[in-house]
Amino acid sequence: MSIALWIVASYLLGATPTSYIAGRVGRGIDLREHGSKNLGATNVYRLLGWSYAIPVGLFDVAKGVIPVALFARWAGGPDWLPVTLGGAAVLGHMFSPYVRLRGGKGVATAGGVFLALAPLAFAIAIPVWALSLWLTGYVSLSSIVAALTFPLWVRLTTGAAGPTFWASVLLALLIVFAHRENIQRLVAGTENRFRTRKGAPA
Repeated sequence: MSIALWIVASYLLGATPTSYIAGRVGRGIDLREHGSKNLGATNVYRLLGWSYAIPVGLFDVAKGVIPVALFARWAGGPDWLPVTLGGAAVLGHMFSPYVRLRGGKGVATAGGVFLALAPLAFAIAIPVWALSLWLTGYVSLSSIVAALTFPLWVRLTTGAAGPTFWASVLLALLIVFAHRENIQRLVAGTENRFRTRKGAPA
């Protein structure tokens, strides 16, 4: 299979709308119309609970791991291919054709990409995210902080400004862009804090 087809396969895998499917299966609802209206594991948790949110989160991470760890190996392409396939998966998650390009924010899938590309940097980013969440209570702000600091951890742990580092910079900017509405709500003081599960509106 050609490199172009592996890129398309990575995009379509990333585009699998796990949160949307969970909402339909669990409550017969479209998550884009309830809660934060975001197709992400946090909104799944708020509306459906941990029993749905954990599998959704893990699958979203796997959507980033599989193209980097498996597709790139099977394709046997150049050094930049794993980064490209991972980026395609993240773009698929954020702009899924299955849900009219209204996908999630890309944090979990990007995490999966770098779990495969730079596991030590990923291991540092997790407590950074968790500490930010504990201090602020905002999942969105914690994701932004983790994304913006992640290139630093990649640079420190890999020791080179190679494709993985530049991919981390680009994906960090993309994730911040995806959170632009959250940033507006944070500035306005109207962003919801992470709290116990709520029921879906009737």
